[in-house]
Amino acid sequence: MNVVFLSPHFPPNFWPFSARLREAGHTVLGLADAEYDTLSPQLKAALSEYYKVSDMHNYEELVRALGYFTHKYGKIERLDSMSEYWLETEAMLREDFNIFGLRPADMDKVKRKSVMKELFRKAGMRVAPGKVCRDPVELQDFVDEVGYPVVAKPDIGVGAAKTYKITGDAELKDYIAHKPPVEYIVEEFIPGRIVTYDGLTDIKGNIVLDSSLEYSKSVMDVVNQDTDIYYYMVREIPADLREAGRAIAKIFGVRERFFHFEFFRLADGSLVALEVNIRPPGGLSLDMFNYANNMDIFREYANLLTYGEVGQKAKHPFFSTYVGRKRHIHYQLNHGEVLHRYGAFVAHHEPINSIFSAALGDYGYILRHPDLKALLEVAQGIQERA
Repeated sequence: MNVVFLSPHFPPNFWPFSARLREAGHTVLGLADAEYDTLSPQLKAALSEYYKVSDMHNYEELVRALGYFTHKYGKIERLDSMSEYWLETEAMLREDFNIFGLRPADMDKVKRKSVMKELFRKAGMRVAPGKVCRDPVELQDFVDEVGYPVVAKPDIGVGAAKTYKITGDAELKDYIAHKPPVEYIVEEFIPGRIVTYDGLTDIKGNIVLDSSLEYSKSVMDVVNQDTDIYYYMVREIPADLREAGRAIAKIFGVRERFFHFEFFRLADGSLVALEVNIRPPGGLSLDMFNYANNMDIFREYANLLTYGEVGQKAKHPFFSTYVGRKRHIHYQLNHGEVLHRYGAFVAHHEPINSIFSAALGDYGYILRHPDLKALLEVAQGIQERA
């Protein structure tokens, strides 16, 4: 199989996707605007060939690159980036080169939060009341209807960038004056914990691997308040969450893809659907999955493309936790003291790319342990302020 990865070097911890596919016998082709010499040695070894363009946003250059790959290697059978940012570009290239996967006609349902709400309702899920408010009159009418607080975020957007929690008239006026010139959806604020249902589907849409994350606080609060976060991967996925996630995967038609679905868990235990992301969970979450299960999810993805099924099921013998720290915050323990005191819990640690640092911190630790209480005590110890 000929597989093209757009920007295979980013995020840096995704290089094993290319490596495992190459090990499985596939032709793995890289396409990006980064200089070849900046690629990691592991990625260079995994790629059959790398094509550098001057600008990944120049679609004509991408078309020429795929034309070259097709002429040299034959039909391109898969194309991906595992990134939200390139979803639309991927879709256009798949359409033009008749490659399996999401096409431009699928983009509204996987990019627009307003369209997601409609599909959530069809899947039987409760959603936060929301509306795309295109002028101040519509906005004020919606606020009068649901009351403060409300949350405003881009209808098409990634993460919690430029997301506002509005608690009163003064903040509403400030939002109107300063919001970016793109369509925003405004929603009633839901006071719940963020939980996720994440996984991988086969070509028929069957979920072959799944997991769930729970967060210490919302990413919106972490970004807007410039604080830090930890989140953990559970060992037992709640039955109602798995049922809701499977219904959403079916109605969105997720096939041979990773997904990352977000929900609010309310105080009464019920779920409210928040957002769909047709990509792997971000940051070091795939590495967390590997440490939680003593397995290699990158190899299982290669197995899926090679044999149509994964070779190993996730049994979750460990809880796995991501703990982020920010450079400007003064913590009780320095990095060396963290490793000395908690080394038995630390499975992995590394600097975090600056693109993700507002949400995930400048440095991240992956912890694992079969006991959640012990693990969260360590997470809180690592983030304890001086």
